[in-house]
Amino acid sequence: MSFAKVAEYQKRGAVHFHAVIRLDGPQGGDTTPPAWATPELLTDAISTAAAKVRVDGPSVDGRAHTFAFGRQLDVRMIRSADFDDGRELTERAVAAYIAKYATKGAETATGALDRPLKFAAELAQLDISDHARRLIRTAWTLGARKDLAHLRLRAWSHMLCFRGHFSTKSRRYSTTLGALRDARAAWRRAQAAAANGPAQEPETTYVLAHWVFAGTGLSDVEAWLAASLEPAPGTEGEPTRG
Repeated sequence: MSFAKVAEYQKRGAVHFHAVIRLDGPQGGDTTPPAWATPELLTDAISTAAAKVRVDGPSVDGRAHTFAFGRQLDVRMIRSADFDDGRELTERAVAAYIAKYATKGAETATGALDRPLKFAAELAQLDISDHARRLIRTAWTLGARKDLAHLRLRAWSHMLCFRGHFSTKSRRYSTTLGALRDARAAWRRAQAAAANGPAQEPETTYVLAHWVFAGTGLSDVEAWLAASLEPAPGTEGEPTRG
């Protein structure tokens, strides 16, 4: 089993997840799942997990909080015609589904703050909606509570205290993030070479990965040399004569 998911922050302040969950054969996507691994079984497993999973939250004013998924759950079989409006399903269509919500992001709710706040007064200068400003201010206010200090709410108030990555995936799903970074870097190098001609070979940078303590102060020879450079008594400040 493998997955890829993105988090969409809604205006009400709740996190809405969109996930593609695969059930493949023992060797991954290149092998056929066993006969018992049906889409119906996977759908039932997802529904059961979403209904039962619980995460204990903090206790606020003597009241314990527990986090769970909401009642809104829409599980659709990717192979069905209603997934892509009746068109033929392709890998590009599945990737476009994830990309749609990855680019939708949190800007509709928070105004796309890309850095933490240092002071609450900064909110007055930000070009965001009043609704987003109230959400962030509430997160900032909660961050001042001693019983919630361990949650570091103020450090993450610009993201409405959502500390997770907006996009995550299992290693088995599709390619790896490292391969994607390498591909982007290679593409940028190719674009730069096309615009500016062949790129110059980068200078070699040596990185010291091991340090050894050599000592403190001057050696005997260095101390003698330093003493010999000191001006003779009574000659400080005298002009040099040619």
